[in-house]
Amino acid sequence: MALRGGTVFKDKAKLSFDFVPETLLHRDAQLQRLQSLFRPLLDAGASSTAFLHGPVGTGKTHLSRRFATDLGRAAPEKGKAAEYVLVNCRQRMGDDSVLLAILKKFDERFPDRGFSIPEKLQTLRGQLERHKVHLIVILDEADALLKKSGPQLVYTFTRWGEEGGRSTVSLLLISQKADALDKLDAAARSTFRRGNEVDFPRYTRKELWDIARYRADLAFHPATVPDEVIDLVADLAAEDGDARRAIEILLYAGLAADDENAGEVGAEHVRGAKGEVHPTHVEDRLKGLDVTRKLVLLAVARKARKKTYVTTGEAEEAYAIACEEFGEKKRGHTQFWKYLKELDALGLIEAKLSGEGVVGKTTMISLPEVPAKPLAQLIETSLRPRSAAK
Repeated sequence: MALRGGTVFKDKAKLSFDFVPETLLHRDAQLQRLQSLFRPLLDAGASSTAFLHGPVGTGKTHLSRRFATDLGRAAPEKGKAAEYVLVNCRQRMGDDSVLLAILKKFDERFPDRGFSIPEKLQTLRGQLERHKVHLIVILDEADALLKKSGPQLVYTFTRWGEEGGRSTVSLLLISQKADALDKLDAAARSTFRRGNEVDFPRYTRKELWDIARYRADLAFHPATVPDEVIDLVADLAAEDGDARRAIEILLYAGLAADDENAGEVGAEHVRGAKGEVHPTHVEDRLKGLDVTRKLVLLAVARKARKKTYVTTGEAEEAYAIACEEFGEKKRGHTQFWKYLKELDALGLIEAKLSGEGVVGKTTMISLPEVPAKPLAQLIETSLRPRSAAK
């Protein structure tokens, strides 16, 4: 047991979403599949593609980073050079923003504005040829990009070598949705054969136990997280087979133990931590929204507390009230509609045209993942410090 008054953490960063462990438990089959798909890259410098899909918290992003890092280390042994860049397409909305993130991999000072998409693509070709490196582009949450901008950028990367020049690019798409590739046109989809898919099923309770124990041993001082606590973490995370949830519960439970100077993590700390962790990780998505978009989402959430579907007009009325409440300027209808479309692409709302039983055509808005009440509370909490400062 840790000393009273001391922290239970040995290295809290080992519970960070950005940390990628050397070993990814219970994902050997998926790793071997990726290695097989990308063997032509190491053997002959040929471009490859893969599509990773599975529910949230099943290791898709971490495995892709682990795989690409290891491939980059192995490439020199084959007389080649390979680097990767990972772009979250929910945080980087649209082709232009995705390309900018890729370019900044090679030039952090590349300007945010002033270059068209064709000019950015040409600049990227020059950078790759200058560095003499094969680039692996990992597009996480790729369905958000396809929904907002269409398949053009994905198609461009899959046909990179056909455009001339000496640079090469491989593409790895990640999505929670197994049907995400349906948004590609036939030309782009042809490069993603069914054999290029890598499925990530939900973790079992036993697998989650192993993962939680492994991360706890990395992050906490010895003997501060007993096995019975890991049992409870695994039970809670097994509700959706989500390893990220298990790791977040460990983090919040450890913070609670430190707040009490408890010296070790107990079952009650874990139970309290469960309430801090929402299975859809909506907090991460909210961090990428500015105030105006948060207010639009708040309007939908408030209206959706008592209704399954909200009309655009109802949401816009609630938005006007929210703007007044938080002292923000109300945007016009066209801009409001644009924000709704962006929130739809992010997966935070679902907007679709009304079906039978509704006179005329109107857009019906729903919350596909997050309950309305806690979502509204999260947004209100994030906005209040700002309004209090005014």
